[in-house]
Amino acid sequence: MADVILFGLTHPHSNAHLKTLMLSSKVSALGVFDPETPVASKVKADNPDVAESFGDLGSAISDGKPDAAVACFPNDKNADLCVRLLEAGIHVISEKPIGSSAADVNRVVDAATANSRRLGVMYQNRFHPLSQEARRIVQSGAIGRITSCEARLITSQVRFRNPDHWLFKKNVAGGGILSWLGCHYLDLLRYVTGSEITDVSAWVGTMSGEEIDVEDVATVSLRFDGGFVRSLQAGYQLALSKSGYMGPNYETYMSIRGTEGRVVWEPSGTDVKLIAESTQWTDAPSREIRFSLPAVDAYGGAYGLDFVDQFLASTKSPEITPPADGADALQIARVIEAAYESSDSGRHISLSS
Repeated sequence: MADVILFGLTHPHSNAHLKTLMLSSKVSALGVFDPETPVASKVKADNPDVAESFGDLGSAISDGKPDAAVACFPNDKNADLCVRLLEAGIHVISEKPIGSSAADVNRVVDAATANSRRLGVMYQNRFHPLSQEARRIVQSGAIGRITSCEARLITSQVRFRNPDHWLFKKNVAGGGILSWLGCHYLDLLRYVTGSEITDVSAWVGTMSGEEIDVEDVATVSLRFDGGFVRSLQAGYQLALSKSGYMGPNYETYMSIRGTEGRVVWEPSGTDVKLIAESTQWTDAPSREIRFSLPAVDAYGGAYGLDFVDQFLASTKSPEITPPADGADALQIARVIEAAYESSDSGRHISLSS
């Protein structure tokens, strides 16, 4: 069990994190912090499970004495928050991308190492049953040697998501669709395949017509250290959608192909199934695997709750590994910056250089 404080209550995902923490069996006491004291006070008043609220950061750290924190500041301020928490001896799980640049993420990783604290990042899609099953099949060797991967993440247009939000301001967010949503799919392919990205070519653009200065469409080509290639198409492009950040429409696709078969699924789809094919399965070479997900009002549902619970458990036991850590966040930040560099320069970028 851990005393936890949620730092930042106006992030697009703050309310979802609050619900997750209130449901977690690993949380012994829950506090909230926001630099706007009335915001924190209202959240406490509206939620009986919140024990304390703070409007001063120093007081939240010294008086709240949390074992762990969930960091949800805007991207340009989040890295500094994480460093301060880690230097105070607090374990941190942060909203992605942790910081607005790879250099900022690196500072946070270094602070976690220097202070022997756990650092996690919210790549909770790793724990979706489809992702877990795809990983099991791929890493068992059932599809043979991986030859290519394909991913697609298309969601609601910028106009449904408030173009004035800091997510669409480069000096705050650091990037657009790639850093906000594409990061999940970049990480997911690393996780499922067990391979690292070594080379990046990309083209990004702003096509929505809104007055924003980050990309809203992106095409990224990648090479992994296993020699296989992967493409990612990402964009804020769907013309029919709900408003907001927690309930838009999605068009998603993920496929990993190998010399002996393939796995295919929709990471954000409502039809929770995975199609798998393998020449090694002589009894049933083509299979459709379905999951029934329980209704849990947490960020990511039941698997999102499990993700946070494992991180909190890792803060209490060195034998338990965080489900996604600072090294994962830093690798994705480097890949995304390489994509921007590639698009700007028209060159292929090698991460080793």
